[in-house]
This record gives sequence, C-alpha cells and structure tokens, in this order.
Amino acid sequence: MQSKQVLVRILYCAALTASLTLATAFAAAEAAQPFIPQLVNSSTIPSNGDVNPYGVAFVPDGFPAGGAIAAGDVLVSNFNNGDNVQGTGTTIIQFTPSGQLAPPPNAVVFFPSQLPGLSTALGVLRRGFVLVGNVPTKDGSFKTIGQGALQVIDRNGKWLATWTDPVFLDGPWDLAIDDQGASAHIYVSNVLNGTVSRLDVTVSLESVTPTKKTTIAKGYTVMPNQGAVVLGPTGLAHDATTDTLYVASTADNAIYAITQAGTRSSASNRGSLVFADPHLRGPLALRFAPNGDLLTANGDAVNADVEHPSEIVEFTKWGAFVHEYNVDASQGGAFGIDTALSNPLAGFNYAVIDDVSNSLSVYRLPAQ
Repeated sequence: MQSKQVLVRILYCAALTASLTLATAFAAAEAAQPFIPQLVNSSTIPSNGDVNPYGVAFVPDGFPAGGAIAAGDVLVSNFNNGDNVQGTGTTIIQFTPSGQLAPPPNAVVFFPSQLPGLSTALGVLRRGFVLVGNVPTKDGSFKTIGQGALQVIDRNGKWLATWTDPVFLDGPWDLAIDDQGASAHIYVSNVLNGTVSRLDVTVSLESVTPTKKTTIAKGYTVMPNQGAVVLGPTGLAHDATTDTLYVASTADNAIYAITQAGTRSSASNRGSLVFADPHLRGPLALRFAPNGDLLTANGDAVNADVEHPSEIVEFTKWGAFVHEYNVDASQGGAFGIDTALSNPLAGFNYAVIDDVSNSLSVYRLPAQ
C-alpha cells in the first residue's frame, strides 16, 4: 500500500513538472511575439544635400553577390538638389535595413547621375542591373522641363547605358518590371505625353538590350503643377498571373487596368477603371502588397484634404477600399513606395519615403 502511494506521488510530481514546463514554454513563445513592428528609419540626404526622394526599390532575391548592393538593400532616387530645386537631383542612395542608420547628410550614394531630376522610375533587375529615369528642369518649373531618359547601371554603381526616345520615353516618371531573368518587360509611365510604354529587353550578365518598344496605353491627363512640376500617369504595378498592368493616373485621380500588358501591340485608351474613390488624392506610386492588395501613395495634388495628408491607401484589385494611413502630418509627404513580395534574406518587405522629412522607412510586415 505504501509503495502504491509513493508511485502516485511520483506520477503527480512528474505531471506537475511537465505542466509547469509546458506553461513556461508557452509563456516564452508568447513573449517572443513582439507587439511593435520591425521598423527602421533612415535619412535619404547624401553629402551633396540632394532632397525630395521620389523612387524607392528593393534589391530582389537572386541578385548577384559581390557588388556594392545586395539582395534586401533599398535604393532611393532624389528629385531635387541641395537648394531644393525640382528636377535637379542627381543621386541614388542605398540603405541596408539590417545595417547602420544614416543621419542627414550621411546617406550612402550608390550612383551619382550626370542626368538631373531622378524620378520615381527606379527598378532593379535580378541579373544585377539598376534602372532609373529622370525628368529634368533648369529652374524647377514646368516651362523648362526636359524629355528625360532611362539609365542602366550595374551592381557596382557604374553607368552602362542611357536610353532616349521622344515617343516611348517622354518623361519617364515611374516604372514596373516583369522580370523573367534572361528577358524582361519594362513598363514606363510617360508624364509628358500621357502614355505607358512597354520596353522588351534581353538581359545578359553584362548588359541590358532593348529589342522592342510599344505604346500600350494612352490618354491619361497631363497638366503642369506647382508642387510636383507636372501631373500625369505615374505608378505602375504588374500582375504576372493575369498579365494586367495597373496604372495610377495622378491628374485623373484614378487607377486603371491594362489587360494583356505583355503581349498587346496597340494602345488601350487608359484601360478599365478600377478605383476612383474619395480616398484618392492624386495617386502616385503603385505597388502590390504581399497579401495581393494594391497600395498607392497620395501626393495631395488632387482632392487634397488637410485631415488626410500624405496617405498610403490600400485597396483590392476589384476596387474595394481596405485601409489608409499617413506617413507625415503635412501634405505632400507620400510619393515612392515599394514592396518585396519574396525577400527571405532580410525579412523586410515594405519601404516608403517621406518627402517632407527626406527619410526612408523600411518595415517587416506580415503577408496578411
């Protein structure tokens, strides 16, 4: 009888120990789930004083190692110079989210451009190349605005080529890339003639070569603007599963969809209207979120509202509003955004710039 009582006590103690161990494990697991998001903020101002960051782009997975930039890094293009003159900035800065922050004016320069007015047309090809557009001015006004070009840069920040075209690259304001490795479709919004172009290119380890140029959309409103110099088609986001290109038309205050973007040989007249909601206030950059929704940055040049300044707006591909938040308390702060739909190396998957504070915020956010 006594041995049976001893056995019961042993079993009870073992069960209690297991229960406490399990509770401790659950508590540790719960404590390992932080409340605050993983977020880093850094300046976009380099030593030459360039301000007004426009384009922002993640360096994608699969990018070749051994260069000045690596997968998971973030690039930012500056539109203004140190005197804050629109269309005269010449720097692309680089930032590693897991590295050191850059207080102003210590942002690291990846590429010093000979062409001024670097725009939101900033993207990176997986084989090791950076693309950047420019829309220059001589004095920051629309009356001196120039046609601009698209430059190709290698992973060490070395200039390789400049592409110009009076039709297909007439004010390259933003771009999106359908990257297939050895080839790619580069979609460019042209802010001066109100069109969207598709540049078909081949990509080797040494160069990027255009093979065909096509205007795939036209008819977007273009108008001068004191705050942004010019308004026209801006943000582009390509859905590879449906071959649909989404276009944020700033002056039209609407988002359109262009079907058969990678194969069409004629221009759609703006495309199908997807989203024209009161939450839009001059949409600029446009990107897909990891959860499949679309994100756009309100530039506040159209339908401005002081109670809703500098907002990022989330909506579905079928045009249902989801959410919004502001990146600055004053108007005109939101412009460039980018998302990394697959970026396990660094974990950061959302980047947004603030034109007012000349800063970059990079987040690690859940897909849902």
